[in-house]
Amino acid sequence: MKSLLKLAPLAALFSFQLAQADAAFLARPDVQRYIDEQVAGGQFNRPELEAVFANVELKPNIIKILDKPSTSRPWYQFRNSSVGEKTIADGVAFWRANAAALTRAEQQYGVAPELIVAILGVESHYGRNTGSFRLVDALSTIGFDYPRRAEFFRKELTEFLLLAKEEGKDPLTLKGSYAGAMGWPQFMPSSFRKWAVDFDGSGHRDIWSDPDDVIGSVANYFQRHGWRHGDDVILPASVQPGPQIDQLIADKFNLHYTVGELKKMGVTPQSPVADDVPAVLVPLETAPGVTEYWLGLNNFFVITRYNRSTLYAKAVQEIADQLRQRYLAGQAAAQP
Repeated sequence: MKSLLKLAPLAALFSFQLAQADAAFLARPDVQRYIDEQVAGGQFNRPELEAVFANVELKPNIIKILDKPSTSRPWYQFRNSSVGEKTIADGVAFWRANAAALTRAEQQYGVAPELIVAILGVESHYGRNTGSFRLVDALSTIGFDYPRRAEFFRKELTEFLLLAKEEGKDPLTLKGSYAGAMGWPQFMPSSFRKWAVDFDGSGHRDIWSDPDDVIGSVANYFQRHGWRHGDDVILPASVQPGPQIDQLIADKFNLHYTVGELKKMGVTPQSPVADDVPAVLVPLETAPGVTEYWLGLNNFFVITRYNRSTLYAKAVQEIADQLRQRYLAGQAAAQP
C-alpha cells in the first residue's frame, strides 16, 4: 500500500464549498477535538479535514432510525422476505455474467461462487441497492450525535477518510447506507481497508461499480475469516428439551462444543458428521409455535462473522444452494 504521505490530500479532491445548513458543525468543540486528534496522529492535515467537516450535513433522520426499537422476526417471516425467486434468478444471471471472476476467486481464495453471489444478493441485490446517504454525513451524524455508538462510528469515520485518501476518492461523493455500509458487499470502512482487494489490477479497490473487485473482496473476507472450501454449512438435528438446550441456544454465535459434546447434551445430528467437528445449535421457527433445530458448522459460524444473525446465515446458505442448483442445471441444459 502506498505511503499515506504520498497520497493526494483530501482537500485537493473536491471543491471547497460550505454547506450553509450545517456551517456551525465545523466549529463544534467535539468536532475540533476530533480534528486535533487526527492531525496529531500525522495522517491528515488540518485544512483537508476542515474542508470535509465544513461540508458535512447532519442527518437527524438517521438517529430516528437507530432509536427505533428492533423487532426480531421468526425464521418463516425472515425467509419469505429474503429467499425469493427474483434473488435467485438475478443471482444466476450475475453468476453467468461474472463466471470468470467467480472461478478465479474460488481458485485463489477457496470460496465457492454460490456463496459470493448469495452474499451480494442479500446485501444489495447485486449492486442495485447500495444506499443513498453520503457516507461522511451518515458516519458524522452517528459519530457526533449518537453517544451510545459514538466511539465506534468515529473510528469508522476515520477509516472512511483514510480509504478515500488511499483510493483518491472525493469523500463528499461516496454513498452508502444510513449506518455507513458501502458498495455492493456493504462493507464498513474498516472492513474495506482490511479486506477489500484490487482483483482486476486497476490500481483501485472499487466495491461500488467494479464486479471483479467486489467478488475478490468478498472472497478474501471469507477466506480470512476461516471459510473451508467444500465443507457443509448447516445440518438438521433433533433435541431433547431441557435446561442444557436453552443454554446452547443462548450461545448461538460461538463454536464452544464439538458434535460429540452436543450429543451428550441432548442434540442428535440427522446427517452424518464426525464427533470432533465444532458446531453450534441453531433453532429456527418454521411456523408459529413450530421449531426446527440445526447444527451450524464452521462455515455457518463464518457467515455470522459477516452479519451477526443466524437467520441471515441460514438465508445465505439456502440462497447459495438454490443458486448452485439453478446455475448447474442451466449449464447442463446448454451442453450439446
